Amino acid sequence: MARKNTHAGLTALGPDQFEGYASLFGVADGGGDTVAPGAFAASLRRRGAGEVRMLYQHFSHAPIGVWELIREDGRGLYVRGRLARDVEQARDVAALLAEGALNGLSIGFRTQRARRGATGRILEQVELWEISVVTFPLLEGSRVTAIGARRASGQEPEPGLARIIRQATGAMGA
Repeated sequence: MARKNTHAGLTALGPDQFEGYASLFGVADGGGDTVAPGAFAASLRRRGAGEVRMLYQHFSHAPIGVWELIREDGRGLYVRGRLARDVEQARDVAALLAEGALNGLSIGFRTQRARRGATGRILEQVELWEISVVTFPLLEGSRVTAIGARRASGQEPEPGLARIIRQATGAMGA
């Protein structure tokens, strides 16, 4: 029996919230770096989600919201954030996410410990500074996986349960 799991069906996202994976463990990015499980643990203990900045396209002058949850799981670095509705760039990002025109995530970090692997560096410990919503992530699988209901251009959000079921079945290919 095949089983597929998704966070989308487990988490009710509120207005302006989204979730996804900012990094995947054991997968080389376009620059040859591979993040090892546990690489973010010390940084997250020190800084917590609130001290990791949410930026647009890695521009330090373009914060667009806050990270509410950042944690390592068996797949990688799972994140849930909330866009700042009073920031024009954040409203633009929300619209692009809703349309599917933007869905990449990318990490900004400083390497603290790495070793050489067969195809590049294996990052064993990093200091996580920021996570950006981007057009082209260096790690192809780093993506927004679900967005919350928003009132946009007069549209009413779906009722919570209907949205969760739609997201979960869509993510599982049903």
